[in-house]
Amino acid sequence: MSWELKENLQKILAKEQGHRIFAAGARSRFALVYPNSYFVGMSNLGMHILYQQINSRPETACERVFLPERQELKEYERTNTPIMSLETQTPLCEFPLIGFAVSFEMDYFNLLKVLTLGKVKVLAEDRTEKDPIVIAGGPCATFNPEPLSPFVDAFIIGEGEETIQHFLDVYYASLGNNQSREEILLCLASIPGVYVPRFYQHTYNADGTIACVAPAANVPDKIDRQWVKNLDAYDAHTIIVTEDTEFNLFLVEIARGCGRHCRFCMAGYCFRQPRNRSLEKVLEMVTLAKKYNKKVGLMGAAISDYPQINELCHTILSMDLPMSVASFRADSVTQELVDSLAQSGLKTLTMAPEAGSEKIRRIINKGIEKEHLFKSIDFGVQAGIKNFRLYIMIGLPFEEDEDIEAIVTMTNELKDYMEKLGNKGTLTLSVNPFIPKPLTPFQWMPMANMKKVEHSLKYLKNAFKQRKNVDVLIESPKEAYVQGILSRGDRRIGAVLYAAHQLGGSKAFKRALKEQGLTDEFYLYRQRSEEEILPWAVLDMGFTQEYLSNELKMAQEQKATIQCFDGCVRCGVCKPEEAKR
Repeated sequence: MSWELKENLQKILAKEQGHRIFAAGARSRFALVYPNSYFVGMSNLGMHILYQQINSRPETACERVFLPERQELKEYERTNTPIMSLETQTPLCEFPLIGFAVSFEMDYFNLLKVLTLGKVKVLAEDRTEKDPIVIAGGPCATFNPEPLSPFVDAFIIGEGEETIQHFLDVYYASLGNNQSREEILLCLASIPGVYVPRFYQHTYNADGTIACVAPAANVPDKIDRQWVKNLDAYDAHTIIVTEDTEFNLFLVEIARGCGRHCRFCMAGYCFRQPRNRSLEKVLEMVTLAKKYNKKVGLMGAAISDYPQINELCHTILSMDLPMSVASFRADSVTQELVDSLAQSGLKTLTMAPEAGSEKIRRIINKGIEKEHLFKSIDFGVQAGIKNFRLYIMIGLPFEEDEDIEAIVTMTNELKDYMEKLGNKGTLTLSVNPFIPKPLTPFQWMPMANMKKVEHSLKYLKNAFKQRKNVDVLIESPKEAYVQGILSRGDRRIGAVLYAAHQLGGSKAFKRALKEQGLTDEFYLYRQRSEEEILPWAVLDMGFTQEYLSNELKMAQEQKATIQCFDGCVRCGVCKPEEAKR
């Protein structure tokens, strides 16, 4: 055990405000793990929400665990010190419950590393009565838990505020009845929104596709994704204040869900129904930021879609609080919102057309047109904002060379317009390869060939070499293609992750894939049949496969799907409960 490492954790804790520490033995411990650095984890609002929810119970103490920074990792390994919790510096293996919040596919490798360094058995099948129960939630767990199923005992599917309470109720009741580990897991599997993979048998056809997913006798055939119907019933703001976060904001969530029907977006399908917190509730949470003299960071799928956004901005500024937003849509942004951001010190206004051509934007149902981008630039320039950023994806379904050229044309037109308005700021293109995601209309589609994507990226980079104040930022294609495999992987990818972990981590993934007798072509470049059983077939997001299939057909025909509206029952998510039975 390294005292230096314990002291480092205590120093981090001393700089925080809002954490809770309970007397030893007073409560049962729950380790809430973010499989990345403290800096990244504490920037994640979900960690704060779950920390508050778990600590609200009278019998549970939630303690946070993060992946140590690289230099500290070496010290953990050198001294054989297990990864410890922040609050009490307790080794991870001593917690009876370990819960991972998994937001990004590349953190799968970190999850295995945390278990190993925490002295917890990595494989769920090796754990005995004395070992912790390992659970996982978050976006990745909700969309496709299968690649992590060899390592996780139970997954929480959907939004976690209510499900974690039901989970802990059943867990403690099972302990009180002196049930075995297997019996406890079976009880947990009966909770709506809890998926225990050990009770679902996967078999495969000779061609590698899934032949059958067979549930055990006493577990549900489908796992219903859970969602919070009344957001006002739950706080969603920064709980633990620290300077060591990405944007140093006091985060406040104002809405969830998105009804825009962008066909590439998992969040828009899995959390379809738009839900807004009341203005009164939002302002109640915003007021807490005043105590810490922090800039308010408004969180939601599209902040500009919030029905009272102008009033909210006005009130926040009247409280002498600066503000920032997670995202907005160029077709709903207002001058008031942009003015508020400018007054709060925003230097760069970000827009997400996702594609350069109208054709591709119709295919993905983005609903953003060039005039919306010009209008947003107008708002920004009038507010005194100098720089602009565009989020772009390449390798989107049905993309052709002229669609790449359209990105260049659009960028030049927007830059020309900035200059026409007297703006000499920078226009930045942030370009990422498109990754088809589960539970979206593009779940059956192949990923674009990596060499073609690399060629397009190089073309975009070269296209603006001579254009002053146009920057092109590109994500690593190699990492994107690993994410592509993990995103739609089946349980066999879990074996690849384990092999890569033993070989040193993510850099060994391709080698591990080959050693397991699997190919990237199968997971990346194959057109899936709509009759194929997909790895996430056991999950129910509230809509039917027929709905997704129809949306794919609409994409092929470049037809629009209008956004959600009151009384709409098109996808099935908003059907009355009795109609779903």
